[in-house]
Amino acid sequence: MEKVGFVYIMTNKNNTVLYTGVTSNLTNRVAKHKEHVYPGSFTAKYNITKLVYYEDFDDIRKAIEREKQIKGGSRQDKLDLINSMNSEWRDLYYDICGF
Repeated sequence: MEKVGFVYIMTNKNNTVLYTGVTSNLTNRVAKHKEHVYPGSFTAKYNITKLVYYEDFDDIRKAIEREKQIKGGSRQDKLDLINSMNSEWRDLYYDICGF
């Protein structure tokens, strides 16, 4: 089944600021963050360009529900999620794009 929803966490170069989002097109959305398409946005202001965590869903409503759950958690909860998938904090964008 095709994945139609994603929740993701991004950070800046020094891994000090976290951003959690939801989208139906992960590669496109992360590219927009990297390119600072929206210059006044939180991610542009804090230079958040590195995808460090994501989950995929077959229903966008489940992705939105999960985003709310992650955003409601503590910073430590987010760090634990990231470390469970990506302990090296690599930029996963290149993995999802097939680079």
